[in-house]
Amino acid sequence: MTINKVGLASDHAGFEIKEVVKNFLDEWLGESEIYDFGTYSEERVDYPDFAHKLGNAIDSGEVEWGVIVCGSGNGIAMAANKHPHVRAGLAWNTEQAELTRLHNNANVLSIPGRFVTPDEARAITRTFFETEFEGGRHTARVAKIPLQD
Repeated sequence: MTINKVGLASDHAGFEIKEVVKNFLDEWLGESEIYDFGTYSEERVDYPDFAHKLGNAIDSGEVEWGVIVCGSGNGIAMAANKHPHVRAGLAWNTEQAELTRLHNNANVLSIPGRFVTPDEARAITRTFFETEFEGGRHTARVAKIPLQD
């Protein structure tokens, strides 16, 4: 799988892990473009503001992939998933990261910043980006995710 453009976003509770992931991706992916949509400190902010920046970038094609982080990983994923081209999956371990790609074709990884160590965050991120969508029986299911008119 080619990983060209990855967007990152977090709130204050996810800032530290977002920075860990950003440094990891920069080293691991080399020439890929990493876009940081904030936040840029541990000062209190609202996670939807940053989830929507990333979601807009996915919707417009500015980035293809994303990693989002908040304290639980849930709130930021809920906000990001409001965007029609975002399929954000929450992963707190490598098995979850693998399944969210393998079965759900997630294009955004959501990490619970308060519940993983930096080493776990790196492993989760690597697993997410190394796993290909399985397709097959999962393709029709993923196609049903967007709201139908």
